[in-house]
Amino acid sequence: MKARFSRRRFLRDTATGALLASGALRFLSRLPDVRAADARLEAGAVRFRPEIEPLVRLLEDTPRERLLPEVAVRIRGGLGYKELLAALLLAGVRNIQPRPVGFKFHAVLVVNSAHLASLASAGEDRWLPIFWALDYFKDAQARDVREGDWTMGPASEAWVPGAAQARRAFTEAMDGWDEQKADAAVAGFVRTARPDEIFEVFCRYGARDFRDIGHKAIFVANSWRTLRYIGWEHAEPVSRSLAYALLDHEGDNPSRRDAAPDRPWRHNVRLAAQLRGELRRGDADAAATTDLLAVLRRASPEEACDAVVARLRKRADTQPVWDALFLGAGELLMRRPGIVSLHAVTTANALHHAFENCADDGTRKLLLLQAAAFLTLFRGHSNGGEGIEIDRLEARPLDGSKDGALDEIFADVSRNPVAAAGKLLTYLRDDRRPEELMTAARRLVFLKGSDSHDYKFSSAVLEDFDHVSDVWRDRYLAASVFHLPGSGGPDNDLARRTREAFDGA
Repeated sequence: MKARFSRRRFLRDTATGALLASGALRFLSRLPDVRAADARLEAGAVRFRPEIEPLVRLLEDTPRERLLPEVAVRIRGGLGYKELLAALLLAGVRNIQPRPVGFKFHAVLVVNSAHLASLASAGEDRWLPIFWALDYFKDAQARDVREGDWTMGPASEAWVPGAAQARRAFTEAMDGWDEQKADAAVAGFVRTARPDEIFEVFCRYGARDFRDIGHKAIFVANSWRTLRYIGWEHAEPVSRSLAYALLDHEGDNPSRRDAAPDRPWRHNVRLAAQLRGELRRGDADAAATTDLLAVLRRASPEEACDAVVARLRKRADTQPVWDALFLGAGELLMRRPGIVSLHAVTTANALHHAFENCADDGTRKLLLLQAAAFLTLFRGHSNGGEGIEIDRLEARPLDGSKDGALDEIFADVSRNPVAAAGKLLTYLRDDRRPEELMTAARRLVFLKGSDSHDYKFSSAVLEDFDHVSDVWRDRYLAASVFHLPGSGGPDNDLARRTREAFDGA
């Protein structure tokens, strides 16, 4: 998808652009570029320079108020983006307890989201999301200290299995919800198995239960995506943190009882076994998507998954199903904006990424079915039969000129998101310039985002725009205005603090 706009005109014609052109982010042009080439996955594992451990210790030990200036000095001296990203992830998994999988642990979950925001931004903007994530790590680290000061210890080497036993030992420990055995087994598994084999196994356990409202699946996808970029040599501590997170549960051992968060998985294991043949992506089918979306508004988890299976038995094309799931998540956000609904969007993103990157068709079937079940669980007990229906959302006329369309839309995001959604449909229908709108949305996150969810949500929804069929994607993007920052919100102080850090470097 090629951008069809003049960056100079964009800076001149939008309120967001006017703010940037006035100097809010002008200092970024003086920083070393994070090149687009630096963001692409390399063919082999990337080996980091010997100073990665001191860099991790720098992030861990430097007081929050001094960290950005200290990192700025090192960037001026040649510290690369990839090294900094690796150190940030490692500092998080070493210092922040991954239970519950959320809250302070968002400092780890958001690393990939910040990375995606960096990659999708203009070259001079790409340091901002990582500087935000560095600062957020220090806040989360302080919270962890207040809550007990958890630190990941070394693996129990005497319990680490060899290559022949590692996978079986790990799956048995995970099936039995045995933390000690899983921690040792995953160390052996990571040391001896192929990354794609390990990813397949983790995908199943990340989607196994609805505890932590989708964060388990999010952690699987985000950690693996970051590892593919920073290098497989860092996989062991990340995988140990991940295994520990996936075993989070309430009460007694879930393998010995019938707990509500586990029931959709057990139902779907049986359903998936009944699906013969391989899934294929296929093409859009608007009627099938509309029918399934209607089911998702009211169905129980079991009913929703039964409907998906009925569709796949008729035609094994998965695109109409994913269209319904993405639209259903967006519609839920429109109906009930808030923390739970936005996780329907980010969880769909994580499960779709796992689905697209798994090779085993049995795992892919389970991921698709769990995505349907999870969407109904995000909806809760409400039948969802009233309110906004995303497939019926109507375009609204823009009040001003085309040149001021983005100004108008992002102003309405702050004061009237329903109007903003309708105007966004008009904007996309008339001009077909989603790239320009996405650039403005990302920069508003940089300038006004105040929470990890601003990064997680925006990275997920802007990425999944390309995963939704053409016939639906404008409506999916329109739903995003119910959580994207508007131009009327207060500025954060990230740009100022980053500028001061580099001015003093």
